[in-house]
Amino acid sequence: MAVIGIIREGKKPYDKRVAFTPEQCLEIIEHFPGTEIIVQTSPHRCFSDKDYEDAGIEVTEDLSACDILFGVKEVPVDELIPGKTYFFFSHTIKKQPYNRNLLRTVLAKDIRLVDYETLVWENGSRVAGFGRFAGIVGAHEGFVAWGKKTGQFELKPAWACATYKEMTDQYRQINWKPFTIVVTGNGRVAHGCLEVLKKAGITEVTPDEFLTETFSKPVYVHLVSEDYYAHKDEREWDKADFYRHPESYKSVFIPYAEKCDLMMNAIFWNEKIPRFFSKDEMKSRKFRIKVIADISCDINGSIPATMQDSTIDNPVYGYHPFSESIEAPYLSDTIDIMAVSNLPCELPVDASIAFGDQLLRNVVGELLKKEKSRMIEDATIARDGKLTSKYNYLSDFVA
Repeated sequence: MAVIGIIREGKKPYDKRVAFTPEQCLEIIEHFPGTEIIVQTSPHRCFSDKDYEDAGIEVTEDLSACDILFGVKEVPVDELIPGKTYFFFSHTIKKQPYNRNLLRTVLAKDIRLVDYETLVWENGSRVAGFGRFAGIVGAHEGFVAWGKKTGQFELKPAWACATYKEMTDQYRQINWKPFTIVVTGNGRVAHGCLEVLKKAGITEVTPDEFLTETFSKPVYVHLVSEDYYAHKDEREWDKADFYRHPESYKSVFIPYAEKCDLMMNAIFWNEKIPRFFSKDEMKSRKFRIKVIADISCDINGSIPATMQDSTIDNPVYGYHPFSESIEAPYLSDTIDIMAVSNLPCELPVDASIAFGDQLLRNVVGELLKKEKSRMIEDATIARDGKLTSKYNYLSDFVA
């Protein structure tokens, strides 16, 4: 019999999301007889202790009886229980220095660490994630910032809305004036943005229409990598080659920056991929973008003005292109940056339900029914005090 624990989120600021809702816990118990679930008490999560207790789920402080523990964000090292199997986003596989001690402690405590980020299908796409809700909330916060920047309308931020529906119902009250939006990227995050744009009734146009026409209503263009990158040698676009050798490519985004008012950035980026534009190009009078919802939130990354991340309480800062400094937002001479790194936390109930459903459909059966799951084995970063072979490249990181 497996005993599953739902841990309390200990990383500050406290995350309100959960891996499984009370209803999803009951589904696990029903579909996998013999499985027991214990929930660690918490004053912060979006589903209260009472919600779980009313569903008949045990709520307690002590999770020592559990075999498998599910969380969302990194677990504080002093809260890690030796010898257990943990599922959470560890943010260690890119050798993030701020989580070096976390991975060292996982090894020291003989913990089996399974990272949601490394749970992937055979084609490499993620099995479970919050990307869709990052895009949904990021697009909405882009609208919030644009309304404040222009004074055209006011929207409640996502965190002030109880549900996704309450958030998007606000769009019916807006008398939209013409402006132009660029959405970049083609993964779950970008498609979350597109979902919100469609709910807002914004019209999609082609890249050619966006660059050559003027509009009497709000419009958006959805751009993918071949639209804003080109080979330095003017070779024909080759997506596979781009991802193998991004340093051989250059950005051709500037024509869009000269026609765009609000940019929603949702790309995957690494340091070898060219930035959309430079800080010098942002000084040009032709550079039109006034608000950037940088949902990717790579510091000094694809958007050079993203010099720091922002918070749910204070989501937007101004970037002054000539002094290259961070200023107050919504000034006449700033480009305003929304760079919140934990956007799904703003709609914790909806995001938790969607995430838990992905785990239920794709992971729980692999975990409880199969003696050995390829998917979970490949996602296991550490076991029995050692890094697994796939993640042995982290040895120097934890040495």
